[in-house]
Amino acid sequence: MITLGGLQKTTLIDYPGKIACTVFSAGCNFRCPFCYSSELVLPEKIKEQPKILEKDFFDFLGQRQDMLEAVVLCGGEPTIHKDLLDFIQKIKKLKFAVKLDTNGSNPEILEKLIKEKLIDYVAMDVKAPKEKYEFFSGAKLLKNVEQSIEILKQNKIEYEFRTTVAPGLEKQDLLEIGNWIGNKNVNYFLQEFNSQKPVINPKILKLPYLKHEEIQRIIETLKPKFQTISVR
Repeated sequence: MITLGGLQKTTLIDYPGKIACTVFSAGCNFRCPFCYSSELVLPEKIKEQPKILEKDFFDFLGQRQDMLEAVVLCGGEPTIHKDLLDFIQKIKKLKFAVKLDTNGSNPEILEKLIKEKLIDYVAMDVKAPKEKYEFFSGAKLLKNVEQSIEILKQNKIEYEFRTTVAPGLEKQDLLEIGNWIGNKNVNYFLQEFNSQKPVINPKILKLPYLKHEEIQRIIETLKPKFQTISVR
């Protein structure tokens, strides 16, 4: 059974073009130093985080079928849970569209979800250029990430890539990511880092980070590589 660590009952921004709710699974196989969600990542904090019973979640969905169009599965990292497919099947039976937010670390699960039409949209985080991936993800799973990127680029599902412009990421890093993931079918979003939120590893806050104006200039450089690119 998936451990549910949070629920946002209504969102107009997390699923493009749809009114959705966002449910947060607890547990993650990455340790991104800039992560804002330690309560969904670190085991000692997960223990203290209030949980949502799966029954209560599905009771909520059953009461919102006339108001909501979609469910966003977020984390933590949803794909680490062995019961994920069963969980999504229950959501689909209620006729909701499903968006998966993922770090791309489980390409086999991602491919199966797409093949079985259990998900309708994917937002995948691309943490850093390849040579810096271990530092910015806190994990040695680059090959898995590369496989997931290639799966999405097959265009069998709607998707987007996104990168949080974390402290320590430089202009050249973002240009390298653009060269890696860019093509004319890809939508790519850069998310500005919020220095006011607590992070998993506060030491990273000592590193310089790109400001809004610098990110906008990088976007102008990368525009020819993507269908859409913008800052969030």
